[in-house]
Amino acid sequence: MMDNVFFVASKLIWAVISPDSLIVLLGIGAWLSLMFGWQKLSRRLLSVCALLLLLVGFVPLGEWLIAPLENRFAANTALPAETDGIIVLGGAISPTHSQIWNQVELGSAADRLTNFLYLAKLYPTAQLVFTGGSESVTQQQFKEAEFAQFLFEQLGVTEQAIIYESESRNTFENAQNSKKLLSPSEQQNWILITSAFHMPRSVGVFCQHEWVVTPYPVDHYSKKRNLLRIDFNFAGNLSLLGTAVKEWIGLIAYRVTGRTDQFLPGDGNQCGITENESA
Repeated sequence: MMDNVFFVASKLIWAVISPDSLIVLLGIGAWLSLMFGWQKLSRRLLSVCALLLLLVGFVPLGEWLIAPLENRFAANTALPAETDGIIVLGGAISPTHSQIWNQVELGSAADRLTNFLYLAKLYPTAQLVFTGGSESVTQQQFKEAEFAQFLFEQLGVTEQAIIYESESRNTFENAQNSKKLLSPSEQQNWILITSAFHMPRSVGVFCQHEWVVTPYPVDHYSKKRNLLRIDFNFAGNLSLLGTAVKEWIGLIAYRVTGRTDQFLPGDGNQCGITENESA
């Protein structure tokens, strides 16, 4: 019951506080204030709205926020000689669009799937797991895992059995449901694939479920060593800002509600274990 409340509340709250919604609300607020004769309030709201539009249009605010998350775990990390399994989190396929067009529709996180296939070839004996259902409040009948299965069959990925977990609605349920299916032991070694900005929260959630994984971050957004720049790209900047803000809010919400064991896991403190302790 509480998982359902958390899921619905997170969607409703984000719909109001996301950067694009905030800009729209400021504009509407300025217009309504002007209509009611509150000119001073209208000017203030309009000034804030204009400032946000200017900053988002010319400054990569989203990259500034997302870069610290992407840098928590190293890209192209050293992989173990052997692994028991590989888990990839959903988020690369739009189940709704895939259903509408009757073909698999990939999004910007397709790197998750291509690297999943790469590691599957690298570890031919590893257990493969795709976890992802639907993050939509109203269209839970369309499951991402079902379209992932269709995609992998189209690509001829049939040499290794893949377990498809299709009931997860968020990251917490990805780990929770996958653990119920797999019952991994402490001695096993698993690799986790997801977008780099999403890896800290994902690792924290898996640690909360007492499941230590080897992070394999992909799908980077920030331009490393080139963050201080002027770059007019309003639509792109706004989209990335929304992604970054949403992830930071997710980290806070997961920590407050006990869905992750620490606020910001990284290479040196995964699952609360420092490098010295693990050596």
